[in-house]
Amino acid sequence: MKSIHVWLAEYSDSHRNPINKRLHWLCVPPIVLTVFGFLRAIPGGDAVINVATVAGLLTLVYYALLSWRLMLGLVPLMTIVLSLAQLSYATLGGWHLPLMAAIFVLAWIGQFVGHQVEGRKPSFFKDLQFLMIGPLWLLADVYRRNDLPLTASDRS
Repeated sequence: MKSIHVWLAEYSDSHRNPINKRLHWLCVPPIVLTVFGFLRAIPGGDAVINVATVAGLLTLVYYALLSWRLMLGLVPLMTIVLSLAQLSYATLGGWHLPLMAAIFVLAWIGQFVGHQVEGRKPSFFKDLQFLMIGPLWLLADVYRRNDLPLTASDRS
């Protein structure tokens, strides 16, 4: 398995333009929300245990394999995302899926506009696993700005 540093470096190669970076900050979180919103709409389970929460847990396990420090930072964010997906599902009824779809499409348009400005294809065209790296890339930026290590070997 590639290290978190390799994943982030490869992802960064196609995310250097400031406009593209800003668009990713605006678009990646809604995309994550909508993916879990779609998963929440799959029948089965209840408000606590359902396809979205199981997928959220598996996502955190994957992230822990890459960087337990980043995974810990994502736990509260994942909690918020899953809570918003549940709230939307529980309160919007038949409007939940159309809302998720609209946000998903608009956010991806923003992503592709960013890559058009960047002049580089999205990383996931190279490897679909990069779809999982986007949220980590954003959080890693927050860690770096606050001088927090991504891995135990980053401590000086």
